[in-house]
Amino acid sequence: MTAGLYPEIGWRKTIRFAKIAAMKSTAKNIVPAVPSDIAGRVDAIDWAQATGDLDAQGCAMSKGLLSRDECRALVALYPDDKHFRSRIVMGRHGFGRGEYKYFSYPLPHLIAELRPALYARLRDTANRWNEAMGIDVRYPETHEAFLKRCHAAGQTRPTPLLLQYGASDYNCLHQDLYGEHVFPLQVAILLSEPGRDFTGGEFVLTEQRPRMQSRPEVVPLAQGDAVAFAVHHRPIQGTRGFYRVNLRHGVSRIRSGHRHTLGVIFHDAK
Repeated sequence: MTAGLYPEIGWRKTIRFAKIAAMKSTAKNIVPAVPSDIAGRVDAIDWAQATGDLDAQGCAMSKGLLSRDECRALVALYPDDKHFRSRIVMGRHGFGRGEYKYFSYPLPHLIAELRPALYARLRDTANRWNEAMGIDVRYPETHEAFLKRCHAAGQTRPTPLLLQYGASDYNCLHQDLYGEHVFPLQVAILLSEPGRDFTGGEFVLTEQRPRMQSRPEVVPLAQGDAVAFAVHHRPIQGTRGFYRVNLRHGVSRIRSGHRHTLGVIFHDAK
């Protein structure tokens, strides 16, 4: 994932993942033969528990949001540049090691379904957090309406992305901010299977509270699991009301194999 307004770079061929690049893929790989039940799966999440976890820890995990076949189909898109608007090699910008690609519009069907379904369930938490932190911004009922707000401000480039890591790669702690309009929560979905496809590569979240040392949180994800987490800051109840804490996220060093992740960010970029 990214931290702020990152430069776009030209396409370049790479041999680091030659074995993966040999995989054949088209957008049809992730368009199901029958209507997708993604919205139903999102609705079936225990949102009372998830909301409690977000308030307490700044993150909430949902097991098995995507199937193994859906994960594999998304990974298979990575070598095919026609699905993406740009590719970022992290080491060139000091972001860590590894690379990622931003999808172009129209998004693959599965991601196009996930984005509004997750937004609808996270919106109340986002609005409640902003109210607690004294932030005037409120988020509209639908993701479509929020994107119109982004696009009117010049944030028109899609931000959902696929991240690819190999042995010794990692992602530095960062925040995904792309312009004036920022939805305060985002979701990452692990597409690879720990222990089979890779070792290491844990999802890490850190929280910096005023006048305190940073608190780390490691989220143990399996293939298809999703984690929702704060993009930038969140409120915490103190003795004199709410105060803001600052969060960053990243990925620890991959010890072996290859790790792929889908990042679902709800605001678009300039």
